[in-house]
Amino acid sequence: MVLHYRLVSIMTDLDKSNDVEIIPNDQGNRITPSYVAFSFADDSSSSSSENSYTRLVGDPAKNQATLNPTNTIFDVKRFIGRRYSDKSVQDDMKYLPFDIADVNNKPFISITSPNGQSMTFAPEEISGMILSKIKMDSERYLGHAIDRAVITVPAYFNDAQRHATRDAGRIAGFKQVARIINEPTSAAIAYAVHREGEENILVFDLGGGTFDVTLLTIDGGIFEVLATNGDTHLGGSDVDQIVMDYFIERIEKSQGAVRGNKRAVQKLRREVERVKRALSSQLTARLEIEELLPGCDFSDTLSRAKFEELNEALFQKTLGPVKRVLEDADLGIEEVDEIILVGGSTRIPRVQALVQQFFNGKELNKGINPDESVAVGAAIQGSILSGEGGDAVKDVMLLDITPLSLGTEADGGLMSVLIKRGSTIPTESSHDYHTVEDNQKTMTIDVYEGERSQVKHNHLLGLFEMTNLPPAPRGGVEVRITFKVDANGILEVTAQNLNTKDKKSITITAEDGTRLSEEEMQAMVEEAEKFAEQDKKEADRVEARNKFESHLYKINNSLSENEDRVKNKHDLKSLLDSLDESIEWLETNQDADAEEFRQKYSEIDALSRPVLESLYADRNADDVGFDDEL
Repeated sequence: MVLHYRLVSIMTDLDKSNDVEIIPNDQGNRITPSYVAFSFADDSSSSSSENSYTRLVGDPAKNQATLNPTNTIFDVKRFIGRRYSDKSVQDDMKYLPFDIADVNNKPFISITSPNGQSMTFAPEEISGMILSKIKMDSERYLGHAIDRAVITVPAYFNDAQRHATRDAGRIAGFKQVARIINEPTSAAIAYAVHREGEENILVFDLGGGTFDVTLLTIDGGIFEVLATNGDTHLGGSDVDQIVMDYFIERIEKSQGAVRGNKRAVQKLRREVERVKRALSSQLTARLEIEELLPGCDFSDTLSRAKFEELNEALFQKTLGPVKRVLEDADLGIEEVDEIILVGGSTRIPRVQALVQQFFNGKELNKGINPDESVAVGAAIQGSILSGEGGDAVKDVMLLDITPLSLGTEADGGLMSVLIKRGSTIPTESSHDYHTVEDNQKTMTIDVYEGERSQVKHNHLLGLFEMTNLPPAPRGGVEVRITFKVDANGILEVTAQNLNTKDKKSITITAEDGTRLSEEEMQAMVEEAEKFAEQDKKEADRVEARNKFESHLYKINNSLSENEDRVKNKHDLKSLLDSLDESIEWLETNQDADAEEFRQKYSEIDALSRPVLESLYADRNADDVGFDDEL
């Protein structure tokens, strides 16, 4: 079985009827927030021990973010596969409530316990926790283990970010990440898998943290990507930050400093996100925050007009990639048949208006759920890879492209391109290099990705080194370097000495600080395995609590509606008193273990069953409040 997963935490499964099903999480929600929180026992005098913290993932983590801002992690995808020294990382650090640590030029998330002990986690590790949670929810829903995954990523993710995403899947416990697929391409598959005829489709994907535009041609089940462009640092989070900055300035003029108060900033972040969503369907929305600062409530109104004014420059910025994909594909505006909106931020009316204006008033396709379309396409791709798709998808073929050019440093620091941006993947290209000195023993080749003519302006992927070259005059030894990009968009390199015919694979070294070492990876995998059992116990505990709570209120509602029909008033009073005690106990013991909830369930069930059976002797007990035993 294949788990089809979208990194923003939507899961799908392809059932026997060839329909795609969104798998709910343990809270019953179709979307799991990409939040991870760490909480500690409030005892600063105790010494910390290994794994002494509690880890929350998804809805529970997001729900407690305002109470625990410094140890609640979100937007981690912005750090995955990046260097600590990257400007985008440095900019983001200014606005986040949690700390980012420099670990060998990698941006690690840092959390601190009450007694001052710090722990660091790689972005891949945090992503792995989210994936692991979704894997566990899916396994509980499906009733069997899942060991393969399809993971979607922004189309403009570079090689390091794709490698890091695959590493996150390994940390989560998947034996194989069967495919990494670009999010806009996945959405296009969801839209057009059952359509006939040839169409040019533009996918405009504006999500929470990233932005992609992809132009595809679809013809008879063949999905060919013509061009892709975007910004891995543009999305709903940036919209939120602009609005937050606006309100922080207003608050600080009247109520005092806010930026240094992480709890206040997190409260404001949550309320701004709510208001942003509200403004997609109404013209004004009101912010209401109790105790934003000690002794100070905050209340204000934001109009859609002001919201659009604040974010106009950011919204206009999304049109740049649209223009570039049209130029790269050599297509005119009138040649685009469908414009598909993907990602929650495309619900913003001003974004929709700008895109529609750019395409001369052409109607936008809003027929697919912008939050779920990427996951649906990934499910279809997963069904193809697993052979479970049947006749419905047997003719589907995906031809994706490289988002960035790949090359090496030539004389004078120029970029020598081996694989051009927009090349259909999988693809392969070779180039021969010769020695530049007499008796040269090693040859070092820098590998870059980017579109600038000079390598210093592009992104260094790593260093390729060929050693033990035979003695020869300058130019006497040639080494053939082969770049191979697989279907996941990940680069693999081999080198061959053309003189000796020796050939070996060359691994990109983590010179740029973006890749985890094998030792780091193994340690994270082992840590995840330790927590897997703990996570299962927590899920079991929550399920037992929810079932006990549901049973209490189901019995209570049955008695409330039929109290006057109960003949034995003494038994009724005993049951009502026990119900009140159980509800009170539940309210003060939310963190009890699963066995305690089961015991309480059994006790109240034993008391209620005779009363309800006598009340409904002629009806099945299941109709009046009885569930199967936990």
